[in-house]
Amino acid sequence: MTGTEFEELVASLCRRDGCTEVRRVGGSHDNGADVLGRLPDGRTMVVQCKRYAPSSTIASRELRDLLGAKVHFRADVAVVVTTTRFTRPSEKFAVEHEFLAVHRDHLGLWNNGTSLLSLSGVNGHGQGDSRHRAHWKQAYDK
Repeated sequence: MTGTEFEELVASLCRRDGCTEVRRVGGSHDNGADVLGRLPDGRTMVVQCKRYAPSSTIASRELRDLLGAKVHFRADVAVVVTTTRFTRPSEKFAVEHEFLAVHRDHLGLWNNGTSLLSLSGVNGHGQGDSRHRAHWKQAYDK
């Protein structure tokens, strides 16, 4: 799946969950946004998609771009969706700035029918215990 296809997948999952005015805006000069739209309750959202290799992680410096995008687009909610996991500092940054952080495991749940807003209850947490992370690292850290 290309980066554009991943952004389209995220946009389609947002639409499936009742979001409106959803459009993919990713590409060069996107001001840190890949998808824009409105949540079912009318709040505006900005989404940043990070399609990375399983052995990669999302560092907190990458989330600062999303903070800038949230300000730039005057969005009520910022969402970051990734195919990998967050570092502990980036997970903390996301929670501190009230981002909705969707990591690889939650992306799988979302893709299989769980609604986006229901993921806000776990928001970035639940990346597995140390055994899960060690198994993931062994399987994908090549």
